[in-house]
Amino acid sequence: MSIWTQLGDFLSGIAVDAFSSVIEAVRTVFEGDPETRRQVGFSVAMIALSAKMAKADGIVTDNEIKAFQEIFDIPADEFNHVSKLYNLAKQDVAGYHVYAKRIRRLFPEDPFILEDVMNGLFHIAKADGLFHENEMLFMDDIAEIFNIKGREYQRIRLRHMEPEDGNPYILLDADSHWGNDELKSHYRKLVNENHPDRFIARGLPVEFVSIANDRLAQINQAWAIIKLEREL
Repeated sequence: MSIWTQLGDFLSGIAVDAFSSVIEAVRTVFEGDPETRRQVGFSVAMIALSAKMAKADGIVTDNEIKAFQEIFDIPADEFNHVSKLYNLAKQDVAGYHVYAKRIRRLFPEDPFILEDVMNGLFHIAKADGLFHENEMLFMDDIAEIFNIKGREYQRIRLRHMEPEDGNPYILLDADSHWGNDELKSHYRKLVNENHPDRFIARGLPVEFVSIANDRLAQINQAWAIIKLEREL
């Protein structure tokens, strides 16, 4: 069963009056099924915050809509489920802070999932070729709520804002003083941890594997820069 069918079944079984109530319903409806809760919860999180992110700079561009669709890879016959939630999120009077706090409560022991949400949002924010100041404030606030701080947040930002010019060691969460063997070992570990198969193993929908592919490409790009610097 696809994540979109699961999402549709979930929506048909609850009373939807505000998007914030949808997020709360995920916690209770799937209390005894943690894998489905992660899948549906992640999907709901991305839809909710994507809708709010797209309006952060005051205008939703065609490129942002396309970026949203790239992340979701939605079959035509399932699009109505996503469209319903996306429009509800745009209309809900609750701010994105409310969504983000409830989403964090969905994944108290899954920090990697919250980072995946952040990567998806950055993918949308950069789609029109410019990071608006309000979009950056939005991302800064989300990171704070998700408790993604310091070097960890800087690493995520660099992956999307300065993938070519950013510090490759920060991108790899490595130290420039490490020896070549230690760096190689760390790089291989990152590739293993960020392989799309691991992404799916964390309980996230296969439909979102594009996020994992993008992250792996950024890791390989940073490593290529380091290899060139060190003549490896």
